[in-house]
Amino acid sequence: MNKRITITGAFSYTGRYAARLLLEQGYQVRTLTAHPERQNPFGAAVEVCPFSFEDPERLTETLRGTSTLINTYWVRYPHGDSTFEKAVRNTRTLIDAAKSAGVRRIVHVSIANPSADSPLGYYHGKAEVEKAVIDSGLSYTILRPTVIFGREDILINNIAWFIRTFPLFAIPGDGTYRVRPIYVEDMAQLMVDAAGGQQNVVIDAVGPETYTFEELVRLIARSVKRSVQLIHMPAPLAYLSTLVTGWFVGDWILTWEEYRGLMANLLAPDGPSTGQTRLSQWLAASKNVVGLRYASEIARHYRKAVR
Repeated sequence: MNKRITITGAFSYTGRYAARLLLEQGYQVRTLTAHPERQNPFGAAVEVCPFSFEDPERLTETLRGTSTLINTYWVRYPHGDSTFEKAVRNTRTLIDAAKSAGVRRIVHVSIANPSADSPLGYYHGKAEVEKAVIDSGLSYTILRPTVIFGREDILINNIAWFIRTFPLFAIPGDGTYRVRPIYVEDMAQLMVDAAGGQQNVVIDAVGPETYTFEELVRLIARSVKRSVQLIHMPAPLAYLSTLVTGWFVGDWILTWEEYRGLMANLLAPDGPSTGQTRLSQWLAASKNVVGLRYASEIARHYRKAVR
């Protein structure tokens, strides 16, 4: 069997864990990245190539010889010339290039509860890409994660940072909307297992624990041993508070679409757990490090690229 796999974003959060597992299982790994100049943590073990969305023929040649494409490419929010619409177009170009290159299978990382009818650009765009994957005629697995937690995580870490830094924490609305977080290594294992599969399947990537948002914040506070006063406020006002704090830290803490998706219960699909690691146990083991520093999304994906 062809053991060459191409993964987008092998130097990013989830992609790094998946690439490490692929190498451990004897796969030849190539990555497509928007920032080929960044430090390669895998050295010569991972071949590095640029995306080349603007040159489909070059992209096709880059993918030639690949048996399975693992796709993590997306944008969390519009920034500069990066938009959801552009991300959809780029992903379609990537899928077409994969077909032309003879790739047989796609493992695509989506999001929980995408919908073509969603008023939220993130979820609508993800639904468009899922349709492109299904309509491609290639063998596929679509993974739909919720909140992915781990050492390099943004959301859980920054909730802990807020709790460590401020005496008050704003809960948008009633706080009863739920989340089912999945551990990054469990998510990576799903990606690698799917790469060796053959069936067409859509899988919700969810952990074994479900929390309301207020329960999640209280759990994090207990884990880092901080006393914090929770204040319920209307979502627009809570969003305004994150905008102000984001101005000071130079980051988008949460977007309005993320607020709406969270409060609409889109991050807690029903069904069996596909991850094994409990957030509560991970927090207990990570209590001395989680939230010590603010984790900036913009610094991670944009500022480092221009250095």
